[in-house]
Amino acid sequence: QVQLLESGGGLVQTGGSLRLSCAASGSIASINAMAWYRQAPGKQRELVARITSGGSTDYADSVKGRFAIARDSAKNTAYLQMNSLEPEDTAVYFCNAEIKPSPLSIGYRNYWGQGTQVTVSS
Repeated sequence: QVQLLESGGGLVQTGGSLRLSCAASGSIASINAMAWYRQAPGKQRELVARITSGGSTDYADSVKGRFAIARDSAKNTAYLQMNSLEPEDTAVYFCNAEIKPSPLSIGYRNYWGQGTQVTVSS
């Protein structure tokens, strides 16, 4: 079984910072890309940031220059540093990872965490 456990969410004032962590555990042979998504009330889930196994990154336009994604491959963990937070960043943040559970697995499977709430007060 593969699990993704997010942590680091909370309540912060406008302009503040938070750092989210996502630790993958269980049967893991290799991890391809890791990403953070978010879903605000009444809205669709959207990609926030993504990092490949080689370290290449992509960001939603709305967070460029404010958020930074990183990963520690030795710990199977991804991070999302969020600075200059705005009320519009309020959402549940979900970790996503493309994981090959076994060396015998064919291809990577998509896994999701349970989500962590980020609330930015004005």
